[in-house]
Amino acid sequence: MKRLIIICEGQTEQEFCKTILTPFLAQKSIFIQAPLIKKSMGGIVRWSELKKQITLHLKEDESAYVTCLIDYYGLYSKHDFPKWNEAENEPDKNKRMEILEQGMKESIDESIRFRFIPYLQLHEFEGLLFNDINVFFQQIPANELKGMDELKQIFSQYDNPEMINNNKNKSPSHRLKRIINGYNKIVYGNIIAEAIGLEKMRYKSPRFNHWVHLLENI
Repeated sequence: MKRLIIICEGQTEQEFCKTILTPFLAQKSIFIQAPLIKKSMGGIVRWSELKKQITLHLKEDESAYVTCLIDYYGLYSKHDFPKWNEAENEPDKNKRMEILEQGMKESIDESIRFRFIPYLQLHEFEGLLFNDINVFFQQIPANELKGMDELKQIFSQYDNPEMINNNKNKSPSHRLKRIINGYNKIVYGNIIAEAIGLEKMRYKSPRFNHWVHLLENI
C-alpha cells in the first residue's frame, strides 16, 4: 500500500479527497491523507509556508508522495510562488500553470522532489462542478435554483470547466452563489461532485485528469 498526502486548500477540497479520491485510489493500493494547509487551516498562504509543510511531509515518511489541491484563483504576487512573474506574462493559462508548477517542484530539495507532485487547480475547484447541467436539475431542488439563465449560459460558453473565469464576479464559486440559493460550498460541492463522478470530471477537465493520472501511477 502506497501513501499519498494531498495538502488541501480548504474543507471543500478535503471532503472531495475523502469522498471521491480515497475510494478510487484505494482500488489501486494507494492510501491517501488529506490535511489542510497547516498555517491557515484553510486558505492559501505564502509559498514559503506551504513549502515547509510539503518538505515536512516528504521528510517524515521517505516512501510517501505529496501533492496539493489548491486553486489558482486567489493566488497573487504577495504569496511569492516561484516563477510568478514569468507565469503571469504567459497568456496561455495551461502553460501558465505549468510554469508555476515547475517552479514549485524546483523549489523543493533535489533529494526529495521526485516524490512531490505540484498541482494548481485552474481556475478553482468549484469549476469542476460545472460538468453536467442535468446534475444540477437532479440534485438541487427547483426552488433553490435561482440562476437558471446564468447556469445555461455557462454550459453553452465553456466546454472545459477549467476555463471558467477567475475574476471576483465570474469565478466558479461566485457563480454558484448566484445560481443556488443558500449555497454552501462544502455541502453542495460534495453533493454535486458525487453525482457527477470522477470519470466524468476527468473527461471534461484535462488538467485535472492529468493530475489524477499522475496520482494513480505513483
